[in-house]
Amino acid sequence: MISIICPIYNEEKYIEKCIESILLQDFPKEDMEVLFVDGMSTDRTRELVRAYSEQHPFIHLLDNPDKIVPVALNIGIRVAKGDIIIRLDAHAEYPNNYFSILTERLNALGADNVGGVCRTLPVNDTPVCQAIAFALSSPFGMGNSYFRIGAQREMPVDTVPFGCFRKTIFEKIGMFDEDLVRNQDDEFNGRIIRDGGKIYLIPSVVINYYARDTIGKVSKMFYQYGLFKPLVNKKLGKPATLRQFFPPGFVLGLLIGGILACLHPIFLAIYLIVLALYLIADLLFSLKSTRNPKIVPILMAVFPVIHVSYGWGYLVGIGKILLNKSFSVKTNR
Repeated sequence: MISIICPIYNEEKYIEKCIESILLQDFPKEDMEVLFVDGMSTDRTRELVRAYSEQHPFIHLLDNPDKIVPVALNIGIRVAKGDIIIRLDAHAEYPNNYFSILTERLNALGADNVGGVCRTLPVNDTPVCQAIAFALSSPFGMGNSYFRIGAQREMPVDTVPFGCFRKTIFEKIGMFDEDLVRNQDDEFNGRIIRDGGKIYLIPSVVINYYARDTIGKVSKMFYQYGLFKPLVNKKLGKPATLRQFFPPGFVLGLLIGGILACLHPIFLAIYLIVLALYLIADLLFSLKSTRNPKIVPILMAVFPVIHVSYGWGYLVGIGKILLNKSFSVKTNR
């Protein structure tokens, strides 16, 4: 049996598509349970889930008064009856063979976690939403995060979206860390690797993931990703990847370079050259992503928003650790 766990909060726009993609799975329904763990939604999310649960007894609604994702995951894991746990996100739709392929590859590879590739889609066809989706699928925006930019073969990676695990892994290395409002997957996957485990990306499995619908929401999301990354590193005892250092390095360069540029013309010239190179790269990757003249300038704005938001969040996170400050933030979408 498998247990599907999906943390939710105010997912009225997405929850029906998510559930419909679950109902279309080729995995036997009698061998699965679906646990939606809700952070006390204030829209119609709970009503919609209950309506489906009345028609499909394997769908259940659980409460998460603490509202944050790692708590929701742990609530689901504790009551799960399955030997295999699959985490879902309500912002996504899943291919019909999602559960069957992931469970088969988990066993065939002897892996501790497997996951697919995210095909990031715009919520609607506005230029802003299209630009956000392009940015979240670009190496310039995401670095070598293969589950976002794609891969040609099955490969060991440091993290995958959502994840398919044996339940025994939680007994072995512990549950999701409830201090981490964001990046709880990164920290958990870091523990898997630190313990000698393996995580595999399965590129034949493609998830349709719906991006945030405003640049402001993207900025908030990446700020929080950056903010919690130093705490993840502290808990793991080391950084999981090198790519995480580029955005904070970029922001530091902007700040320190801006100060030095005011002190001497040589520093000003170097600063302007570096900025020009970044803008050229920004333009080239924007043009590579789309030739639509309405989207290119928006995309050129989204890339630096991602980089600066993540980088600034990362620096704030380091400051919080050094000053022993709380990491509590609101993450309502």
